[in-house]
Amino acid sequence: GVVKADGYGCGAIPVAKRLFAAGCRVFFVARADEGFALKPHLPDAEVCVLDGLLPGLVDDYAAAGIVPVLNDPGQVEAWTAYCAANEVAPPVAIHVDTGMNRLGLAMADAEALAEDGDALRAFSDVLVMSHLVVSEEPEHPLNAGQLAEFRRLRARFPKAKASLANSSGIFLGHGYHFDLVRPGHALYGGNPTPGQPNPMRHAVQLLARVIAVREVDKAGTVGYGATARIGAGGRIATIAVGYADGYLRSLSNRGEAWIGPHRVPLIGRVSMDLVTLDVSSVPPEDCQVGDFAELIGAHLGVDDVAERAGTNGYEILTSLGHRYHRAYLGEAA
Repeated sequence: GVVKADGYGCGAIPVAKRLFAAGCRVFFVARADEGFALKPHLPDAEVCVLDGLLPGLVDDYAAAGIVPVLNDPGQVEAWTAYCAANEVAPPVAIHVDTGMNRLGLAMADAEALAEDGDALRAFSDVLVMSHLVVSEEPEHPLNAGQLAEFRRLRARFPKAKASLANSSGIFLGHGYHFDLVRPGHALYGGNPTPGQPNPMRHAVQLLARVIAVREVDKAGTVGYGATARIGAGGRIATIAVGYADGYLRSLSNRGEAWIGPHRVPLIGRVSMDLVTLDVSSVPPEDCQVGDFAELIGAHLGVDDVAERAGTNGYEILTSLGHRYHRAYLGEAA
């Protein structure tokens, strides 16, 4: 499972523990520091660092039991040299670029490595992996092209395990699954099949407390910049969340929330610490100071929020700030 960016904003350690309890044994993070923080909590799992083997960290990776995802020939050489010098054969992942043009060995370098028996013998357990470019678009020709390239690559590493599919790639079909899949966004309730009904259950609920309810006695504007107006007799609930918490400013006058069974619009700009909701249609007894407004949850999925914000669900989740109290369901969390 992919738990980078602090478990997509949800807390890498408690999320990973829950996944481990459910049977997951291989985890992926982006940064070395993420791997060093996570590994002590998962001593019996493989923790792979997608950024690769950074200069000066070879000994640290080895001491911590971190699996580097080798992205270029220099990293392969450095890890091979360490293994030979210390007579160890730890597991390793080798990332090969099949179309992203971002990280990973070029195909020619991967083929040269496949022919280098000495290098491969330095590793006890090899995972060969690549990353899909447009897996959320099932009919895009790049998917079939990358799959063909990856199959050709895998044939050059017959003893290695193979991994290609991310969340959306899993739904492209069994042919993309190989030995290991790498779900990320879908684990947190994001829709891996855009344009189709979400096959995932929602996994994240974001609540913000109502800290003030104001009845407007005279028509006027709401919030910074006077971008919204409300009439006399309207009611505004102010909730304790803002762009400092990762609730994006682009949701100004576009977002919405649920207070109990009531759907209410965001009115005015999102400010650093506060958001205002138009609760004029909500019975006063249903919206009191201390109540909670639901910003993500069963009524409003993370991708729904993202669409209103003009972004994707990944940014919504990974932007969630440290001021939220995070609570988890399940004993392993």
